[in-house]
Amino acid sequence: MTVVRLWLDRTLRAVCVVLFAVLVLLVVWQVFTRLVLGAPSAWSEEAARYTFVWVSLIGISIAIGEKADVVMDFLVEKLPVSWQRIVDVLAYLTVLAFVGYVMLFGGIEQSRVAWAQTNPLLPFTQGQLSLALPISGALITFYLFLHIAHALSRDFTGREGFREDPGAATA
Repeated sequence: MTVVRLWLDRTLRAVCVVLFAVLVLLVVWQVFTRLVLGAPSAWSEEAARYTFVWVSLIGISIAIGEKADVVMDFLVEKLPVSWQRIVDVLAYLTVLAFVGYVMLFGGIEQSRVAWAQTNPLLPFTQGQLSLALPISGALITFYLFLHIAHALSRDFTGREGFREDPGAATA
């Protein structure tokens, strides 16, 4: 499983970098056509908007995979490891319920309903453009299952609190 996760992590990072580069190019083109040519490009604004959505949702998937998402665990850290395990699993299941209902079910339904709806500015349908939601939902679900499996494994050692390095502030 670690090989699959390593491959997925690297692939998602590469996709995010490429999408961000495309986003920068689209915005630069939009500014150039608006300010230099005096005729703003409508398609580049629309493409930048959807590229931003895709890079954001894939970035959220990466953050959850790396456990870099926002966590307020100052109370959880004070609990015994057995209770930390329970709280972690409950938190992951709560997020999983949201992701399952909103991102997977809702995203698939949105894509299905809008699949044949054409986009007047881009060569994609609205359904294809909205696939970012269920795809990122599937990625988040995969990472949440990995986190739940780790929390239930013997390797779970609990959470360690933030330890400030006093020398880091002066370096």
